Amino acid sequence: MAVAAALTALVAVLGMVAVLGSYRRRRTATTSDFLVASRGVSPAWNASAISSEYISAAAFLGTAGLVLAYGADMLWLPIGAAAGYVLLLAFVTAPLRRSGAYTISDFAEWRLGSRAVRRIVSACVCFIGWFYLLPQFQGAGVTLRVLTGAPVWAGWAVVVAAVLAIVLAGGMRSITVVQGVQYWVKLVAIAVPAVALLSLWHLDGADDPTGPRLPSFERTTTVRVQTGVAVNVTGVTPVGVRGTLDGTWHESAVVSLAPGRHVVGDRTVLVFPAGAPVPHAERLPVQSGDTWAVPFGRDQQHPLFATYSALLGVLLGTMGLPHILMRFYTDRCGRAARRTAAMVPVLLSLFYVFPALYGALGRLYTPELLMTGDTDATILMLPQRLAPGAVGALLTGLVAAGAFAAFISTSCGIVVAIGGTISQGFRLGGVRAFRLGALVALAVPLLLVSRVGPLGAAGLVTLALTVSACSLCPLLVLGIWWRRLTAAGAGTGLVVGGGLAVTAGVVSIFGGPWPGWAEVVLARPAIVLVPVTVAVMVGVSLLTSRRIPRRADRAMARLHLPEEIITR
Repeated sequence: MAVAAALTALVAVLGMVAVLGSYRRRRTATTSDFLVASRGVSPAWNASAISSEYISAAAFLGTAGLVLAYGADMLWLPIGAAAGYVLLLAFVTAPLRRSGAYTISDFAEWRLGSRAVRRIVSACVCFIGWFYLLPQFQGAGVTLRVLTGAPVWAGWAVVVAAVLAIVLAGGMRSITVVQGVQYWVKLVAIAVPAVALLSLWHLDGADDPTGPRLPSFERTTTVRVQTGVAVNVTGVTPVGVRGTLDGTWHESAVVSLAPGRHVVGDRTVLVFPAGAPVPHAERLPVQSGDTWAVPFGRDQQHPLFATYSALLGVLLGTMGLPHILMRFYTDRCGRAARRTAAMVPVLLSLFYVFPALYGALGRLYTPELLMTGDTDATILMLPQRLAPGAVGALLTGLVAAGAFAAFISTSCGIVVAIGGTISQGFRLGGVRAFRLGALVALAVPLLLVSRVGPLGAAGLVTLALTVSACSLCPLLVLGIWWRRLTAAGAGTGLVVGGGLAVTAGVVSIFGGPWPGWAEVVLARPAIVLVPVTVAVMVGVSLLTSRRIPRRADRAMARLHLPEEIITR
């Protein structure tokens, strides 16, 4: 029943996308239509579209999974996201809109008069977008696998097909309509099941997830391990095994697991009795409910550095996300851009109330995810656990609809940003070049997603935000507010900061594990690399002060004076 509900929800989302994506498609013919919807989007509609674009796989699936695994320490993700838009409103939106540029690459060349900087910015946009697309594909694969048993590549195929159908046909004009509606679809899809599940939890009389106990199986539970995993066991645990455990094949045998590390093989089935402690994947912390509910309650390596570096990466990275910034070019003027940016934190805060609730309920009803490491599946599995039958299937279908709306909505925005950057940033120009860029945008992460390790959706998005924080954010802030920024300073800072951030991201995804400080810094390098990027941009600009662009004064006037004065 749940499978039928999930497939029905997927068909419904794809049908909605097809109908909304065709809206005004016949009027989409020019480059301006494709890239910025002819700059005619209202602030309220644009705020809904931006919020929808930001609510990606990380927000819909990843936040709940992080809260399940790590607890209160992970609430920096929604806090940083909302706060990032406050900074965006204060420092970037209106001046950026007044510049009149199509893309960030256009802004960089207009402000600094350098095609070399333009190309470097274009490369940064592509890397940020590719990092951001990886969790969308990964989340779609996990969603279809958990709900229907389909292979993970089927989820990738659905997202690619839907995005190509929307973006290649109508560009920004089409995706604006789709995303504006999908924000409200996602809000309903996460809020209604959350309220229902909280009510069922209250009626069930289950334990408080913040109690002093370690996670345990409340009833006899069968766990199917699809991909081999190393786990830590906290106490002597009898378990029925069919498959490979610690290198030995067992045929429906009962094994007593001693405390310590054990390795579970691919496609192994384990049956745990009621009350057994939950083994945890080796990379996840073992926490009692009271330490889980308190920030810095667990024993971890360098907690202050890790938390504040991640918070800084999300906060500043939000200010430089190319697929979000491009949205402000669709506003009619700088004042409209400010109104749009002011609405976005409200809409995001409304959404982010709910993922933490799913994470808390997951510790009670889906604790086996702490063992398999599939924490992103928390929100997908909870409805059937609390309400088996028709009600649970209905809630599962609603959650599935919201999840696929998240994947498709965010992917569309990123593909438009990369496609526009490739066509404009590399001087290819035209609608045909935009479509070619959109294909390139999807091809690169599609080739890499199968090689991504255990890093979840939220972790992958954090890497994308870190690259943005270490490259485009300093460029925008200094380019808008500091007259003396030079092309040499901007270009050198982008290469150093962006290059190091991309390197750290690639090493984190495909390398490791790393000991001690190396692991923490590679996973969350923003607090180190952001000051380095700013220092390089400022230092090199001061050393090349004779090369301040001639247009600097005129550009600063255009960025900061009201439109009505500029146009007189």
